[in-house]
Amino acid sequence: MPVPDELSARSRPMPLPQTIPDSDAARWAAVSARDASADGAFVYSVRTTGVFCRPSCPSRAAKRGNVAFHADAAAARAAGFRPCLRCRPDDEAQAERRAALVLSACRAIDATSDAADDAPDLGALARDAGLSRFHFHRLFKAELGVTPKAYAAARRAARTAEALAGAGTVTEAIYEGGFGSSGRFYAAAPARLGMAPSARRRGGGGETLRFAVGQCSLGAVLVAATAKGVAAITLGDDPDALVADLQDRFPAATLVGGEPGFEATVAAVVGLVEAPRTGLALPLDIRGTAFQERVWQALRSIPAGTTLSYAEVAERLGTPKAVRAVAGACAANAIAVAIPCHRVVRTGGGLSGYRWGVERKRALLAREAQD
Repeated sequence: MPVPDELSARSRPMPLPQTIPDSDAARWAAVSARDASADGAFVYSVRTTGVFCRPSCPSRAAKRGNVAFHADAAAARAAGFRPCLRCRPDDEAQAERRAALVLSACRAIDATSDAADDAPDLGALARDAGLSRFHFHRLFKAELGVTPKAYAAARRAARTAEALAGAGTVTEAIYEGGFGSSGRFYAAAPARLGMAPSARRRGGGGETLRFAVGQCSLGAVLVAATAKGVAAITLGDDPDALVADLQDRFPAATLVGGEPGFEATVAAVVGLVEAPRTGLALPLDIRGTAFQERVWQALRSIPAGTTLSYAEVAERLGTPKAVRAVAGACAANAIAVAIPCHRVVRTGGGLSGYRWGVERKRALLAREAQD
């Protein structure tokens, strides 16, 4: 989920997307899918209508033979085409205005949630934005991928997690984080912080993680688990680097390695890597923001042997504009294969970045296709 500083950057002229379609075939695939993540990378013109559009334009699909691609709106105008009145490809003002309204609302939520843990006043936020409650709620969720209430809860939890490291007591951290009372915080703490508040305050102190590093055909694989379930499956070339990463995530936790009883868990994970279609019959200890957890749950519903684009995942979540946020959640996933972010690809089927290397992503997809 974007934080206000990131949203502020979005209120300035839109930069080119990180993944730029690099061929006419890829551009046509983006246009066919109405891929919003390709907006800003190029525009396309339609010879029979004389207009040019964004890749995400909802207008009736044109025939491929009538379509040409241009680097930007200026190039399309120079070629004699006029801007589409539906998607307004040469007008970023509307997108900037939406981002600015949501940024202002985020700052207002941050200010009010410092004082209490009640849900933000949706009516007041909508009035400040000059919108109806329904329109504001829909706009906020479309921009950030979560509702105003979920955003406020996530921001309070993040502040509390930061405060736990330096506060004298857990109670002090709860109030510093913006919670008006401790009851609801403690009820949600394990899900929001990944562990008890006192353990999070100690950097994982009091938390025990069993772990082991094994070998598979994709290199080294580290598996770590709490009493709740598997908390990490990471892949790499250097076993020591995988262990160091685990230590960085939980600097004060008790890491227990080499337990004989843990070998079965590692063997099950190695079996999953070698044959991803088999699934993992072990519980998971999933730790992330509200939006990340929604994305990860959506990923687990993608059948083995199939893929979805980042835009399609965003659509399934009901947040079609949150394509980049979906990509960020995939990148933050620390449970490889069991939460199958490798099944998410670019529009058109091209492979994009993967936390553990694109070649490993390619290998996993190939194995699923063969099974």
